Amino acid sequence: MRTTLFALFLCVTCLTAKGQTAKELIGKWQLVRYLHNGPEKDLKDFFKTDQVYQVFYENGKFESLIGDEVHKGKWKMSKDNQYLTLTSTLIPIKLHIDLFKDGKRITSYESIWTFEHKKIND
Repeated sequence: MRTTLFALFLCVTCLTAKGQTAKELIGKWQLVRYLHNGPEKDLKDFFKTDQVYQVFYENGKFESLIGDEVHKGKWKMSKDNQYLTLTSTLIPIKLHIDLFKDGKRITSYESIWTFEHKKIND
């Protein structure tokens, strides 16, 4: 449950951006950095793998991939491109887009979680 909620949160956090559009979000993104209440956390420690991805599709659907686990949901970007809302199961998570440019995306949730993703071309 904790991993599922966190994966959903990751997805949501990583999808909002200033100055970028939903079009730039489409594709595969790898989680490269995660902070919780300030300090950086070790991805392998938390997820038991460093293979943590989000895949966004044009139809508003996404997948969160954590090792061999796949979590599916829906995404929606705000009209002003400042927030990304991810919904997996019944829980929507609204992430603030702190940075979204040059294949790098940083999102945050209420100053608790911060996620940094890089776009993967494969």
